[in-house]
Amino acid sequence: MEPLHYPIYLTAVFKQIGDAYLTERGTELKYSREENPTVRNLEDKLAKLENAENALAFNSGMGAISTLFLSLLKAGDEIVMSMEGYGTTIEVPKLLEKFGVRVRLAYPSAEKICETITSNTTLVFIETMTNPTLKVIDVREVAKKCREEEITLIVDNTFVTPILYRPLEDGVNFVVHSLTKYIAGHNDVTGGVILWNGKFLNDLWDWRRRLGTIIQPFDAWMVERGMRTLNVRFEKQSKNALAIAEFLQDHPKVRKVHYPGLPSDPYHGIARRLFRKDLYGGVVSFDLGSEKSALAFLRSLKKIFPSPSLGGVESLATYPVKSAVKNMEKETRDLLGITDGLIRLSVGIEEVDELIEDLDRALKGC
Repeated sequence: MEPLHYPIYLTAVFKQIGDAYLTERGTELKYSREENPTVRNLEDKLAKLENAENALAFNSGMGAISTLFLSLLKAGDEIVMSMEGYGTTIEVPKLLEKFGVRVRLAYPSAEKICETITSNTTLVFIETMTNPTLKVIDVREVAKKCREEEITLIVDNTFVTPILYRPLEDGVNFVVHSLTKYIAGHNDVTGGVILWNGKFLNDLWDWRRRLGTIIQPFDAWMVERGMRTLNVRFEKQSKNALAIAEFLQDHPKVRKVHYPGLPSDPYHGIARRLFRKDLYGGVVSFDLGSEKSALAFLRSLKKIFPSPSLGGVESLATYPVKSAVKNMEKETRDLLGITDGLIRLSVGIEEVDELIEDLDRALKGC
């Protein structure tokens, strides 16, 4: 019997008499906190998707990033990060400062990131497209600098997905994704992944084993099920997002729109050079001028769901200053353009006319 879909191995343990069974990558299969066939199946699919040789799946994007940092960093190391990004990601290296790791934050551009690198820098972490104002970083330029200086480069490719860009092909050392977002795609499961080329890193696998950050088998199966439709979902979301960005750009209640698919966007040129398709992602951010207007807008939405997260089939509207960047200093938010009136919209696969109708109604009420 051969099933169409890979089964879920809902077991904590595997048979062991003497030495444990070894997987094809030399790891022991004995306890699901360490290794599980359903998880391995997901990792194989993710590696093919990102054109990577290796993958490790985790219970969340932050589980992946935290494990990678703990595996790579030691006391005395210096990490350079973009000052704009997922808020919790930026907080993790700051927590590592108590163990002697120095953190340097740079404005999210290839030029500023490269300028911030010093002779002490051992690791650089960036997002292909920043959260929440969608600045596209020229990853190729940063990768070139890191190769010249022999610095490890990690790229969070969550917003862009492998559909648009595969950083490993430009010499990046590690790619991470929050699988919760586009790859799973249905707002019903959390997960994360680390992908890389070269030899399998047993030390990284050991850190996942020690920390217990492996994704659970049922969640792995859910992510693998969702990723089967990634291509069609992401294309629909991206086309919807462009139509919405064009609508918002001309709306009298909207002060500014952030979306690299707009020719007027300052990051349009970088995105066109970097991305493999004429698509620009499914997230649009826009400024309504004040907190009062932003909250009134969110209260007035009927079809779009006000909530954090992104990348699912349902459209979600987020107020970043009360969620992802709520711990960021106002001076930094102002520098980055994260205003009190900023809304981040994750566009779903609904009919775009219905989404625009909902947006227009909510904008008239704010």
